[in-house]
Amino acid sequence: MATRKTAQPPTAAVAKDAHWAAKMARLRARKLSERTMSVCDDEDLKAAVTDAALELAKARAAALAECAEQGISEDRRDAWVASSPQVVAADAALNRAQEALAAATETLTFRALPRPVWEQLLREHPPTEAQADQGMEYNVETFPAALISACHVERDEDGTQVEGMSVADAQELLDTWADPDAKALFTTPLLVNQTLRADLGKG
Repeated sequence: MATRKTAQPPTAAVAKDAHWAAKMARLRARKLSERTMSVCDDEDLKAAVTDAALELAKARAAALAECAEQGISEDRRDAWVASSPQVVAADAALNRAQEALAAATETLTFRALPRPVWEQLLREHPPTEAQADQGMEYNVETFPAALISACHVERDEDGTQVEGMSVADAQELLDTWADPDAKALFTTPLLVNQTLRADLGKG
């Protein structure tokens, strides 16, 4: 009795399926976008970084002028300037100023929510009738703290994600910070959920 051969799909179809499967895997692997907000109240440290950056720029300009005076060829100037004692010292001073500022700065990271989670959060905080009449899609009193808490991502020193800001924590900051800072605290997670990352291209 003859053995029946199993029909094989066309090679082109197999290649097409593999191509789409690989593309779909890459699409599934996309990470949700994140935005950060940095908070530092030490104006002296901020000024120190600005001053150090200016000093570095001056040191580089002086080193370049010295290059021209000594006839250093253009292909050697970058290395010559970088090794200049004045530039090295100014660069080190800027690094120290930046490290001091970073140590005094608190950084908050917010991650976009998956679409179903975002829509559920909106449903949980619907606008009042008056707010809806003004075109609002959420309750301006309760939604900000809920969104901040839902989007906040906190990591420990080794990068492991840990429990972040609670709704109560977020509401406390919104109520006690100055208006511009409170608005930035809400706007950062709002933007990470509303900024389009895809390139729509031209039809």
